[in-house]
Amino acid sequence: MVKIFISADMDGVAGVATPRQCDMDNPDYELARRLMTEEVNAAIAGAFDGGATEVLVNDSHSQQINLLPNLMDKRAELILGRPKRAGMFCGLDASYAGAMGVGYHAGASQFGVLAHTVDGAVYAALRVNGIDCAEATLYGGYAGSLGVPVILLAGDDRLQEQCEPQFPGVRCVVVKTAMGNRAARSVAPEVACERIRAAAADAVRNRASIRPLVIPGPCRLELDMMNVAQADVVMNIPVATRLGPRTVALPADDMAGVIGWVGAVNAMSAALR
Repeated sequence: MVKIFISADMDGVAGVATPRQCDMDNPDYELARRLMTEEVNAAIAGAFDGGATEVLVNDSHSQQINLLPNLMDKRAELILGRPKRAGMFCGLDASYAGAMGVGYHAGASQFGVLAHTVDGAVYAALRVNGIDCAEATLYGGYAGSLGVPVILLAGDDRLQEQCEPQFPGVRCVVVKTAMGNRAARSVAPEVACERIRAAAADAVRNRASIRPLVIPGPCRLELDMMNVAQADVVMNIPVATRLGPRTVALPADDMAGVIGWVGAVNAMSAALR
């Protein structure tokens, strides 16, 4: 059995450059979700080309009901909706041979197309044991705690610049170049899908040469919140420590605990909106 896990985001998809495209209340969203589905299908096809026997996809963008089930490769299974345990990597366990991030992007406060980490309205930066975290870092570290390597990342050039060094051997597929936070030079969607399929197949075939990202516990999560009021909310957690007006720290035994805190703080911060 060769099981492959795919986490699907939208912000890093070819042809997507602005928040309105990622917002389900905007008419531009319907095209973006189709483009997202096509890139995921390319990753699924590539995984099977490379020898996968089972593929599980987790919809990981916003409300996490973006992928079009009726248009997806029928060989894969799909997780939809939120909230869910382990967030963007819900469904992953130690039985998987590798994880892929499709439609991914650079982290909070980085230069990159739609760059953010988890929620751009909440987090200005996240650090785990001093490591600046993009979503790929955060959830890739969780995968690493299970012994699962991240074998492919697809998104813009700034995703590659930030995260490729964190995952030696990972196959990075650049489908667009950042011209700003809300501007991109993108390849055609068909070209993006061709690149993703080829890289996914190569990643699965050569998965043994790609090592997991391991961030040893115990972990210290530092959160730079977007505003002081959000940090005030976090300080209602008994184990929280105030490091500055907008910065708080939380302890965790491991990366599972870290992503649990990130999800909980994000939900708490919604009370201020």
